[in-house]
Amino acid sequence: MANRLARATSPYLRQHADNPVDWYEWGPEAFERARREDKPILLSVGYASCHWCHVMAHESFEDPATAELMNRLFVNVKVDREERPDVDALYMEAVQAMTGRGGWPMTVWLTPDGRPFYAGTYFPATDRHGMPSFRRVCLAVAEAWAERRQEVVDQADRLTEAIGRKLPPADRPPTGDQLAEALRLVERTFDPVHGGFGTAPKFPQAPLLEFLLRARRRPWGGEADRMLGVTLERMARGGIFDQLGGGFARYSVDERWLVPHFEKMLYDNAQLARLYMWAGVELGSRHLGWVAEQTFAYMLRDLRHPDGGFYSAEDADSEGVEGEFYVWSHQEFVEVVGDPAEPICEYFGVTPEGNFEGRNVLSRPVEVAELAARWGWETEDLVRPWRRPGRSCSRPGPGGCGPAWTTRW
Repeated sequence: MANRLARATSPYLRQHADNPVDWYEWGPEAFERARREDKPILLSVGYASCHWCHVMAHESFEDPATAELMNRLFVNVKVDREERPDVDALYMEAVQAMTGRGGWPMTVWLTPDGRPFYAGTYFPATDRHGMPSFRRVCLAVAEAWAERRQEVVDQADRLTEAIGRKLPPADRPPTGDQLAEALRLVERTFDPVHGGFGTAPKFPQAPLLEFLLRARRRPWGGEADRMLGVTLERMARGGIFDQLGGGFARYSVDERWLVPHFEKMLYDNAQLARLYMWAGVELGSRHLGWVAEQTFAYMLRDLRHPDGGFYSAEDADSEGVEGEFYVWSHQEFVEVVGDPAEPICEYFGVTPEGNFEGRNVLSRPVEVAELAARWGWETEDLVRPWRRPGRSCSRPGPGGCGPAWTTRW
């Protein structure tokens, strides 16, 4: 029997309409029931293209025993972050304050008046990798609410005060010295080998890269030019960039930009396409300009709605499998490529062992000139087999090959 979410306008919420969880949408009805029954609110925030949101839904929200526990202990509220970015932003501050990180699915327990007191992101169905199971967390939260209410209320007060404090707006633009100090802080986290900032997982961070693009010509620009160039090139050669269909995934799970979290977001690609376009002009790089072209082409081809406007994202899962349209077995790739397969496999980093769960995310670890020299061929010898009339792709759809297949060189 469908729950209340069957009446929701959000496609993401309707995905949960058949859960045995007694879900509410965000609104006064849920808070009134929580006050009346003196129960905490369990707030779950996600979005339609989120892989780990799907995983937690399958593991926990579709499980009758877990749903019975949730329904007995809490008033459960489901939110689509793309429909209610205001709710998402508010409680993400609480998650980051409590855990030092954020992400989705976002799981937050609230007092009946909406103040957060415990939070996290994905919780597994069973204890694993040092993470407590979702059911164990639910029982602990309910026990704390029943037996240590004052501690819970004090925690909610402290957290509400902390996230309520805002930096006052500046009364003037930052000075050159302040921007130079900001750049020095960025330099401390820069990865000189793989580009990007910090360790895995790595996000493209388009606003930060645009800051480097603007800083590179300033007297205080320091290493901005090098950090920008290395990062853009490494990202474009990694699996985070779709080497066949164009466009960027949301982030890389490793420091090398190799294995992406396979969802693609409109806002990421819009920012990165603009960034690569201007960086190509500023740095005099045809390659960066080409990446921008492929990213624009991806958005216009795969994210444009036929009735106008754009879709917000492309799902990480396809046919129920994470990254199904973006990974290749060695045999699949060889069958599509034909002869000569070996240099093409080497160019795209395809091996029998694979680089993602026994299959391959395509990247470009080798320069085509280096590859041609190693095989004793002219570069055109490598390109020519891909341009034979009538060669077609056996993998249509998102992540498959299209007319641009022959231009990757």
